[in-house]
Formats: sequence, structure tokens, C-alpha cells
Amino acid sequence: MSKETLLQKQEYSFDDLVEIMQILRAPGGCPWDAEQTHSSIRRDLLEETYELIEGIDKNDPEIMREELGDVLLQVVFHSDIANANGNFSIDDVCTDICKKLIVRHPHVFGDVVVSGSENVLANWDKIKRETKEQKSDTEVLRSITPSLPALMRAEKLGKKARKMGFDFDDAEEAMQKVYEEVNEVSEALKTKDQAQIEEEFGDLLLSVVNAARLAGVDSEQALYNANEKFLNRFEKVEALCLASGKTVTDTPREEKEEFWQKAKKI
Repeated sequence: MSKETLLQKQEYSFDDLVEIMQILRAPGGCPWDAEQTHSSIRRDLLEETYELIEGIDKNDPEIMREELGDVLLQVVFHSDIANANGNFSIDDVCTDICKKLIVRHPHVFGDVVVSGSENVLANWDKIKRETKEQKSDTEVLRSITPSLPALMRAEKLGKKARKMGFDFDDAEEAMQKVYEEVNEVSEALKTKDQAQIEEEFGDLLLSVVNAARLAGVDSEQALYNANEKFLNRFEKVEALCLASGKTVTDTPREEKEEFWQKAKKI
């Protein structure tokens, strides 16, 4: 399809997006697009994904529509780079995901009978393990990508381990580990050994994630909510500081604590 034909269109398809990307990266196209590599646009994919998540959190269809397009652009961009390197094409990407969906849904595309969602998820894990040729439980756990946010990865590790019978009985039991780790952090702080302090804080965070998971709490979402709550309260504290004729920095600590308690009650 020519550039002129693309310019005349009012609505576009997935194939049009693929073709536009090819035009941009071809000789005579956009120098910046042509120079990009998987590594150079890695951060763009992360940023676009988080912007999409913001749209989902706000339940805003307009933001979601725009950001889904930006995420899709990244998929097409990476695929075109790979195709130019002789690795794979966007058609290969589509083929792989279609095959995966068919293989992992034997209750839809085969003769397997399921009793509900839990049964579907159990089959999914079993098929995933077989297709990826994971021979040990450790391999299954290590397959959870370390590129995930640490809290999210910790939760996924805990969920996988639970399916293997390796977990606390409930949140109450998990909280005992939290208290134990708090004490170990306190002891580490006395040593002034930064490596030990970091290690113990890591153990504490992991134990908190496990306790939260068993209480039915998503740690990533809980921390997100806590961050927003802190910002809202800080804004109220700042308003109280300014009303007293001072900035937050210039306000004495005792007075800031008083304002903080007032902000909590508002």
C-alpha cells in the first residue's frame, strides 16, 4: 500500500499499523525509528504499560483506548526490529500466541471437561509446565521473571509455592514470621553492617508480602493506596503549615507531627 493510500484512509486496521511501522523504519523513512533497538525502546514499553494501567485504575475508556494503542505500537515496533535482524516477524508473534491459547484451552478446543475456573487454572499450570519442559518445582519458581516489580514477584512466588504445599497455614501464622523479621532488622541496625541491614529488610518485606497474600491483600495495590494516602495527608499538612506562615521545611518537627495527626482526622 502506498503512503498516499494510507493518507486517504479514515479508519485503520492492524495490518495498516504494521505497514506504517515498516515505512517509518525503511530507507527514506524516519531516521530515529530506524536507529532503535530492543534495548533502546525497552523503557518505552514499560512506561506505556504503566500508563495503560493508570487508565484501567481510573476506569477511563478514552485513556485505555489510547494507551492500548501505544502498547500495541511497542509490540509492532519490537517485531519489526526483530524481523529486520532475521529473528521473527509480527506474524510469528501472532502464530505463537494463537497456538499457546489453543494448547492451553483444551476444554474449549479439545475434549477436556472442566468443572470451573479453578479447574481451568490447574490445567493451565500443568500444560504450561509440560510445554516449557520444567522438570522441577524450582524451575517453575525461577520461571517467574525477575523483571517484575519486586512486590509483585514475591506474591507470585508465594502463590506458586503454595500450590506445591510450601506455605504458611494462614495470615496469622505468617504474621509470626513478620514479628520475627522485625526483631532481626532491629538487631541488624545495631551492627551498622549495611549488607546485613539490607538483607534483613528484604526478609521483612518478603514476610509482609506473604502475610498480606494470605489475608487476601494484593501488596502492590496496598502499597499504591498507601502512597496515595500519604500524598493526600502531606498536602493537608502543607496547607496547615502555610496557614501558620511557614513552609513544611521551616515548620518544627513537633508542630508537623501535630498537623499530621490533624490531617489523619480530616
